[in-house]
Amino acid sequence: MKVKTLVVNGLLAAIYIVVTMLIQPIGFGNIQFRIPEIFNHLIVFNKKYIYGILLGVFLANLFFSPMKVDVIFGVGQSLIALLITIVTARYIKGIWMRMFINTIVFSFTMFIIAFELYIFTDLDLPFSLLWLTTAIGEFVVMFAGAPIIIAINKRIHFEKIID
Repeated sequence: MKVKTLVVNGLLAAIYIVVTMLIQPIGFGNIQFRIPEIFNHLIVFNKKYIYGILLGVFLANLFFSPMKVDVIFGVGQSLIALLITIVTARYIKGIWMRMFINTIVFSFTMFIIAFELYIFTDLDLPFSLLWLTTAIGEFVVMFAGAPIIIAINKRIHFEKIID
């Protein structure tokens, strides 16, 4: 891995952690709006962002999640969704459509987080409701985050930062 790629991914992970720390009260639980999830959209520009995203998720969950098992489930869910997006992006033209598919994939795979909440918390809610609430939170954050990432990309050019 090139030094530039390593540095960019380290910065991405650090930003993910800081933003998670700032929104901690709304970033965990059955209704969650984890704002740094918008960084998942970087994967549509370059698959090498996967390292920074996963490291950010891992460390954010390690430091801030009330359930340490979230490290496994959160990173697992992110890895699965990112890999699906990487594979599907090969066949999808256009950044907007890739971001939309990425949003759908991440929202759908929130069943993994819902399963974690269903098994490891004392929430007295059915699995389907946990899946619905976590998926809605993910969808809202990523759908609203797509135009933000597009706007930032016009200045930064995410596809060129990592080689």
